Amino acid sequence: MVLTVKSLLTGLVGAAAVSAQCTGPPANDATVSLIAEFEDLDPSGYPTVGYGHLCADSSCSDVPYSIPLSEADGRSLLRSDMAVAQNCITLDTGSNVVLNANQYGAFVSWAFNVGCGNSGSSTLISRLNAGENPNTVAAEELPKWKYSNGVELPGLVRRRNAEVDLAQTATSAPALPACS
Repeated sequence: MVLTVKSLLTGLVGAAAVSAQCTGPPANDATVSLIAEFEDLDPSGYPTVGYGHLCADSSCSDVPYSIPLSEADGRSLLRSDMAVAQNCITLDTGSNVVLNANQYGAFVSWAFNVGCGNSGSSTLISRLNAGENPNTVAAEELPKWKYSNGVELPGLVRRRNAEVDLAQTATSAPALPACS
C-alpha cells in the first residue's frame, strides 16, 4: 500500500483538517454530463432527488432548491454533491500524480459511483500513485468495477466504458496535482 502525505495526515488529524488545506478542483462540464447521464434526473423521488442526491430525510429538507427540481437546479445539486468525490481523488493521489481535466473527471465519476472508501483502497489509486500512465490505469482498472452484489450490470459496463472514453479524450486542461 502506498501512503501519501495526505493520507497519513488524514489518518492523524482527520479528513476535515486536511481537506481545509487542500480541496479537489471542480470537475469539468464533460464530467457533470457523464454523471448526469448515468444517474438520471429524478425530480421528486425520495429519499433521493436529482442526480443521485441522497436526501438527509424523507422530505429532502437539506436540498436548497424547490422540488420538483428543474434541470438547472438538478445539475447545481450534482456539482455540489461531486465535491466529495473530487476531494477523494485529490486527497488519495500523491503529488506525483498528474491528471488532465478529463482523466480527473473520469476518476471523479467513478469515485462518485463507488464511494470514497472503495476508491481510496483500490488498485486503481495504488497504480496511479506508483506512477503508472493514467490512461493505461483507466483502461485496465475502471472496467473491473461493473458488478453490484456479484452481478455484472449492463449500466455499469456502459458507465465504465464512458469513463474510459472520457479519460482517454485528450485535453491540455490540467487538474492534478492540485496540492503539494
